[in-house]
Amino acid sequence: MQARMKNPVFLVPDALQALHALGKATTKGLPASTIQLVHLRASQINGCGVCVDMHARELKQHGESDVRLFGVAAWRDTPFFSEAERAALALTEALTRIGDRPDAVTDEIWAEAAKHFDEQQLAVLVLNIAQINLWNRLNVAVKQVALGRAWTPDDLKAG
Repeated sequence: MQARMKNPVFLVPDALQALHALGKATTKGLPASTIQLVHLRASQINGCGVCVDMHARELKQHGESDVRLFGVAAWRDTPFFSEAERAALALTEALTRIGDRPDAVTDEIWAEAAKHFDEQQLAVLVLNIAQINLWNRLNVAVKQVALGRAWTPDDLKAG
């Protein structure tokens, strides 16, 4: 497997720094595991091998169980997630599949998320969902290859 080209964030000046700044700004207020579960689920939906590999590895490194990792794709049918995590995953699916129906984020999905997260947390959640979808689309477009190991600074320089 080979990528079509370098990832656009390495070719457009300041793009990588801007996305890293957004990522850093949106880490506060939610459990890191919730953010990573959201990243993993969106990446599964979008078929982004790089992000599925990376976020599964990050979850595992932070002590996440195999049972929960394996269950993310079928979270509705497993007992492994809290109600807040389920609300975050439902919102992730709705925002990731925004073009699949006219009212992608229904009032019901939003209300369930709002039961578990305050306005600031919802802002962080929505920004994380949007950001992972951007990364997924960049990686899928250029056919970025998953490494099957943790990324290093040298990997990022190579693009």
